[in-house]
Amino acid sequence: MLNHKALFIDGRWQKPSGLGIAEVINPATEQVCGSVPLGDELDVEHAVAAARRAFASWSRTPSSVRAGYIRALAEQLRKRADEMAAVITSELGMPVQWCRSVQVDGPIVGLEQYVELAGLMDEVREVGNSLVIREAVGVCAFINPWNYPLHQLIGKLAPALAAGCTVVIKPSQETPLHAFLLAQMIEDIGLPAGVFNLVSGPGSKVGEALAKHPDVDMVSFTGSTGAGVRVAQAAAPSVKRVCLELGGKSPLLIAEDADLAAAVRYGVQDVMINSGQTCTALTRMLLPASRYAEAVELALAQTLSLRMGDPLDPQSFLGPMCSAGQKRTVLDYINVGQQEGARLLCGGDTPSAFERGFYVSPTLFADVDNRMRIAQEEIFGPVLCLIPYADEAQAIQMANDSPFGLSSGVWAGSAERALHLGRQMRAGQCFLNGAAFNYQAPFGGYKQSGNGREWGEEGLNEFVEVKAIQV
Repeated sequence: MLNHKALFIDGRWQKPSGLGIAEVINPATEQVCGSVPLGDELDVEHAVAAARRAFASWSRTPSSVRAGYIRALAEQLRKRADEMAAVITSELGMPVQWCRSVQVDGPIVGLEQYVELAGLMDEVREVGNSLVIREAVGVCAFINPWNYPLHQLIGKLAPALAAGCTVVIKPSQETPLHAFLLAQMIEDIGLPAGVFNLVSGPGSKVGEALAKHPDVDMVSFTGSTGAGVRVAQAAAPSVKRVCLELGGKSPLLIAEDADLAAAVRYGVQDVMINSGQTCTALTRMLLPASRYAEAVELALAQTLSLRMGDPLDPQSFLGPMCSAGQKRTVLDYINVGQQEGARLLCGGDTPSAFERGFYVSPTLFADVDNRMRIAQEEIFGPVLCLIPYADEAQAIQMANDSPFGLSSGVWAGSAERALHLGRQMRAGQCFLNGAAFNYQAPFGGYKQSGNGREWGEEGLNEFVEVKAIQV
């Protein structure tokens, strides 16, 4: 049981101004696995003030020194990786089979690249009679999601530290425990006071106070599109920079000449990892009508082969939904899909084998029309829509017929053909023939999937002001 009673502000653990404690529920057992304090607006004031005081010194600290702290944090994470993975499994419910590699090891790789990228802040470009230099944007507020909590936190924190920014973190109320463990590591590496501050609490108090605070220069938010709109509205009066990583309803376009078995297997597994609670999940599988019946059978067999179970069982492919509320949302969408006329192939219910836990069976819908709600709205659960297309032109049209544009995928018979189709996807990234995620490449979305980028050099640029000095 991880019971935290203090917030990390100005380099030390402090008693919060806010009253009350939020219990964290293990979604597999429905038992309390920890608790965190509920901060309030006054705690935000203290944290922002600490970050503002620290900014002048930290932003002038040599990039090599900042890089040293980033390296030290990466070393701490590697040393305590199993502990961090166990914490995230308990609060999120992602099976141990995936949690260490996806939720912890991946972010460490992403973090380490900023040891080198911090040096970009020293570059000076001569343009005519001007010197163009980079400066840190200032005090940054991070409002983090629950589904990939450390991943998204490191994606914001690493470039911010490299650029010379100071930060205030608000973790999700569903999965806050990892952030307190990270704060302990921050304390252990001796990061200067005020550079990193942690305030947990409800979005309506802590999140809104951060977004509208006049001394916050930038807010970076990951979450739903609706919540992102509210963050942008709160930030608008002070004209602060806003970086939003929002929802998705991403397509996987499987070409007629594709290795169908490999493509369908990849598509099913991509959605079902983390029980569908992935913003980039390829939840619309676009299939050639000429091979549709075969693909449906392959998808059904692959889905039924996936084991759902206790997240602590290394054989479990899927665990529970993160919360009771998310479980209700997913089941409601499944009901909508049936009412819309989609054909339910499997799943759609709570498995009878589980007396406790927020489980939803992996669910397949066939004969989905791309105009249906289940094909247009983000469900955020283990639900995959199978959609037939007549020809390539229709496939591309349907792939891009979405309010979202966070991710996409293409599987074709050759790399050249896959690239030809991938270039036509209106999304911030495209995975060709099962390619891996790349932490050195920019990550972010088109349309209602947000603005700004994370990871790589583009991620660093989000935390940079560019100044021209005329000589």
